[in-house]
Amino acid sequence: MNESPVIAAVTGLTVEVDGRVLVDRVSFRIRAGTVTALVGASGSGKTTTGLALLGEYPPGARVTGEVTVPGTRTGYVPQHPAAVLNPVRRTGALLSDLARQQVQDLPRRCRRAAARQRVAQALADAQLAADEVLGRYPHQLSGGQQQRVVLAQALLQGARLIVADEPTTGQDALTGRRITGRLAAAAGRGIAVLLLSHDLDVVRELADEVLVMRGGRVVEQGPAHRILDAPAHPWTAELLAGPRTLPYADPGHTGAELLTVRGLTARHRNGGTRVPVLSVDRLTLRRGECLALVGCSGSGKTTLARCLAGLHRDHTGQILLDGAALPRSLRDRGREQTAAVQYVFQDARAAFDEHRPVLDQVARTAVRLRGAGRQEAAAEARRALADLGLDEALVRRPPGRLSGGELQRAALARALLARPRVLVCDEITSGLDPVTRRSLLDLLAELMRRQDGPAVLLITHDLDTAAPASRLAVLDGGRVVEEGPAAELLNSPRHPFTVSLVGASRKWGPAVRP
Repeated sequence: MNESPVIAAVTGLTVEVDGRVLVDRVSFRIRAGTVTALVGASGSGKTTTGLALLGEYPPGARVTGEVTVPGTRTGYVPQHPAAVLNPVRRTGALLSDLARQQVQDLPRRCRRAAARQRVAQALADAQLAADEVLGRYPHQLSGGQQQRVVLAQALLQGARLIVADEPTTGQDALTGRRITGRLAAAAGRGIAVLLLSHDLDVVRELADEVLVMRGGRVVEQGPAHRILDAPAHPWTAELLAGPRTLPYADPGHTGAELLTVRGLTARHRNGGTRVPVLSVDRLTLRRGECLALVGCSGSGKTTLARCLAGLHRDHTGQILLDGAALPRSLRDRGREQTAAVQYVFQDARAAFDEHRPVLDQVARTAVRLRGAGRQEAAAEARRALADLGLDEALVRRPPGRLSGGELQRAALARALLARPRVLVCDEITSGLDPVTRRSLLDLLAELMRRQDGPAVLLITHDLDTAAPASRLAVLDGGRVVEEGPAAELLNSPRHPFTVSLVGASRKWGPAVRP
């Protein structure tokens, strides 16, 4: 059987910054119409290797080896899509500009219609509804919608090689399955995909070839079925271990109602109008409890989280803490109220000042919200970061020198330094490899089981991550359609949307690619 042509090759690639080796003698080839997956822990060198195919390297990098992409147009879908979307331009304008560049060879009278058709096709390929995204700015889109907009951009540009960095990060099971289907369809049309992912279910569905990375090196490489079904290296076997199954919270220590949402309606601006995007009659969180919030991308999960944290002011209704109403805006909340409800963002990179060391930014929380002294705060920050697997040498660097997963852990440490009563975690495991994810969730469970530990609202697209929660609330179209004990809802869902969400989970669903 004839193999498809090689469209990109990496030979002996080594990338070193300030004496630290990020990528160490990595070699592989990418063929047209195939999916090559780089898997490994956060900070293993996946993204640095992927960006090398775009000709991009960290500032001050010393690079040896060879990267060859002869005449191939390459598209990039980053882990944090907000970083590459223009915040002051609507999505429709961004996509239309790209489409117009692709139809310049057509007669002038045909260009406008052709450009519209290309935008419509790219949106369909990326599983986006035009009426939901074209009139909005990037910050008005969910993380999953932003990611699919960037995928649409790559498809519009006619990329023959797509570097997809964690493309299902922050996606629910239904949307994630659609995205993997789109990438599989792209490969079926002869487009090569370099998939950078910690999600081994996605890798299993899509990949033809797998490279397992650790500490910048490839520790195992070969056909996907062999690597995933019969791993030879101990690190690969550890990555493939199952998810956490023990409950996060101690059901015997669940206390009184702590946080209450009552009659909440939140709106977003779409053009000149204010459009309702979320309507919650009642939702509660008790002391010592973990409530998991699941639903499709764009269903209102993050909007609800931002309302709770005082970051989305355009809403009516009440948010009560211990029966007392919290001001809608964070600006109107006192220091104690701000510390009590802490929000860990999905896009951790955007939540850090790129010019200051991570350690200083984490420590500042204890100074600003608890009045701690600078030395005391720095010591506490170092301990919290170390508990999350981040050593002091790493966190003394600016955020740009940390991986996405490392920044997510730093963001959690920063929130914990406020000693919150309610911790709102928005997809905090989505950028983490399975080993780090299990470790982080174990730490969350340990914190919750302490006498003064926080109650947790865990927003997640991953039903395995949601399963150990005390209760589950399912959002669809901005409304809570089902709520109850997590085990009950996952094993015996009643609402049609919950049934479809559970059915789409890769744990039970069919593979996208044979």
